[in-house]
Amino acid sequence: MSLSLGQKAGWGLADMGIVVFVIVKQLLILAFMNSFLGIPIALAGAVTTAVLIFDIITDPIIGYFSDKTVSRFGRRAPWMLVGAVVLALAMIGLFAVPENFTTSASLIWVIFFFLISTLGFTMVSIPYGAMAGEMTLDKKERSSMTAWRMAFASLGILVGGALIPILAGDTKSGYTFAAICVAPLIILSIWFSVFFTRNAPRTLVPSQQNFSYILKLVLANRAFVTLVILYGIMTLAIALITAGLPFAAMYLIMDDGNSLLSGVAKGLGTLSLMFAAFVIGSIISQALWVKLSNLYGKVAAQLIGILCYIALLIFIFFSLPNYNVTLIAGLFILAGMTNGSYQQIPWALYPDLMDVTREKSGESIEGAFSAVWLFGQKVANAISPLILGFILSLYGWEETTEGITKQTDAALNTLQTSITLIPAAILGLAGILLFSIYLPQHKRLMSGQS
Repeated sequence: MSLSLGQKAGWGLADMGIVVFVIVKQLLILAFMNSFLGIPIALAGAVTTAVLIFDIITDPIIGYFSDKTVSRFGRRAPWMLVGAVVLALAMIGLFAVPENFTTSASLIWVIFFFLISTLGFTMVSIPYGAMAGEMTLDKKERSSMTAWRMAFASLGILVGGALIPILAGDTKSGYTFAAICVAPLIILSIWFSVFFTRNAPRTLVPSQQNFSYILKLVLANRAFVTLVILYGIMTLAIALITAGLPFAAMYLIMDDGNSLLSGVAKGLGTLSLMFAAFVIGSIISQALWVKLSNLYGKVAAQLIGILCYIALLIFIFFSLPNYNVTLIAGLFILAGMTNGSYQQIPWALYPDLMDVTREKSGESIEGAFSAVWLFGQKVANAISPLILGFILSLYGWEETTEGITKQTDAALNTLQTSITLIPAAILGLAGILLFSIYLPQHKRLMSGQS
């Protein structure tokens, strides 16, 4: 039975709320600790990494119990409904650091609420990812679902990366206010997604196998494991850019007042303007990547996206630092378009690989696949703050409680390289491995030879 437009769009809707927190943890927490709590950049990076490692550990546990859940609402809905509330409330607590707290006390406060919010995030994201493999086996429908998901994800990026900084107003207390404002959006987008997909086709019989057997089934799918690793490598490049972007907006992208978008930059803030441009590019590119995937195949389309991303990052490196916010906003529109391939295509590929294991084994273990699928992504997101914090600390990056402070030329040059050339090199590695290792595996698996 084909999915209705409402079911496909309804599934994608949840990612708007999910991605708000993804952006918060990748983009804002490191900068918040360093620029408003006075925590040294290396320590802030290490703390962020430690919490995100906890996030990784909980993935297979939630995936396992999600697969085995029995309820009148199905296997996934109970986890998503409760997780949405845990996620939103803990995110508010994360930024609501009491004003009279010392740096050490503030750090402990952030760690506690960061841990709780990531647990809520896992309760939503793992079951949500599993639904993609349950609702349809049609590959074109999955591409369409993924396009809807990426469109709503782009709105989530806009909320997390543009709206929250605007509402925060570059103050510590402002971030608490911003979190309170967006919390209902997180909860309602996930709840409405569950509502709109309540009658969608899906596997309702929980798996009866034990944890180790289920994990062996997933890992036996070599093409899937390779794709997990490659997606993790690509995510590391994107995560380095994202973690460094708030600092770039403060120190590398300046407005001289003569640019076409100077008024917009002053009204929204440089970071918010750049993210708005990024989202515009991401949204308008979704149909393009679906079309390229249908014309040339998903792997070829992903290779095109990687090559375009590398070229753009090299160009941005030579364009920074820059006083023309209009030029940089234009480059961010292009960045959003190239990033659209990373956002969409791997998510359309992995359910196809999941089908092979289900057909061979007869087991419906979408939650386990979802957990392993997100493993590489979460490892990359976890280590990127540690890497960026360590590199910047080597070159004397300074912490502050005032939002911005004087940085050395060496520190600024290192920041510029860390968000452009280093990610470009990482994406280059991913492209080589995608072509030389994954593509042959994918072809063999899809043709039934492996």
